[in-house]
Amino acid sequence: MRTIALRTLLFVFVVLSVSATSFAQVRISVAFGPPPIPVYEQPVCPGDGYIWTPGYWAWDPDDGDYYWVPGTWILAPEVGFLWTPPYWAWDDGAFVFYDGYWGPHVGFYGGIAYGFGYFGFGFVGGRWDGDRFFYNRSVTNINVVNIHNVYDETVINNNVAVNRVSYNGGPDGIKARPRAEDEIATHERHIPPVGLQAQHMQTARSNPELRSSANHGKPPIAATPRPGEFRDHAVVPAREAGGPYHPPDKRGGSVARSGNGGSSPAVHPKDLPPFERPAPSNTGDANRDRKYQQQQEKMFAKQEQERQKLQQKQEQEHQRLQRQNTKPARTQQMEQRHQQQTQQLQQKHVQQQQQMRRNQQPPPRRK
Repeated sequence: MRTIALRTLLFVFVVLSVSATSFAQVRISVAFGPPPIPVYEQPVCPGDGYIWTPGYWAWDPDDGDYYWVPGTWILAPEVGFLWTPPYWAWDDGAFVFYDGYWGPHVGFYGGIAYGFGYFGFGFVGGRWDGDRFFYNRSVTNINVVNIHNVYDETVINNNVAVNRVSYNGGPDGIKARPRAEDEIATHERHIPPVGLQAQHMQTARSNPELRSSANHGKPPIAATPRPGEFRDHAVVPAREAGGPYHPPDKRGGSVARSGNGGSSPAVHPKDLPPFERPAPSNTGDANRDRKYQQQQEKMFAKQEQERQKLQQKQEQEHQRLQRQNTKPARTQQMEQRHQQQTQQLQQKHVQQQQQMRRNQQPPPRRK
């Protein structure tokens, strides 16, 4: 019982849910805030359809340090979708991280002035017109030789030049609250960060030069032309730090925090909600619908096997540490690792389900 109680106290919770309007979200709270947003230039957009996702500071619980995730261009997962950046916010004595997401509209991102069209609220760097994305040349770096769907719209913004604080709330944070349109965007259908974004983040985490303790708020890789391309000749370094950064001498680790007030936090696969099966397809083509149903059942069966396999692996790690009578700090690290594994698995499954639904869409009729 003592071991179970200790494990419960040391859990770092991650809330993962699957529905038409929600997705896996991580909230990790930290005792001290991230550095200011560094000053850097935007790489040239690599091609038509790429959306800018600004850089941000993420937290590494293993090192007890923030690290910079470079801004990058990435293809939208669906036509008409835009990126809402992640952000940090002061909440009940700690800094809490809210993950970014894709959706039809840009939601609340803490009022943080990330630049390049993200000036605290909404996005003015471009817009969708039918199935094509048009770029606002006044705030984005576009080569008009390669991309012709552009426009010029002057954006009056003084926030970036004055305030590069990277978190919302608290004594020195951004004083911004969600607007009515931000609340509406929150309840729309969302897609979590795609696989390339997760890989981009992991590449940044594995680079010691991107830790705040090493670069003091001025990362040597501030932005990349595409996700994960950290050695590309077009990589952009930070021109300067966004402001002074003085973290505490003894850095505080992350503490337990629920994602959205839910009563069923999921740290392990067994805690995840059951798969949400959509209604039977009815395209008017019986053979197509039957084939889709079979593919769907095969996918769900495989996903369930992957959940069970990860659950079994994590339980074996629990048992091994119990036999070794390990220190609480190591148990905490294990739970943090389990949290990340569960989140990544759930995001993978959500993306697979969404891709299958997209594939089931009937082909456009020929005129």
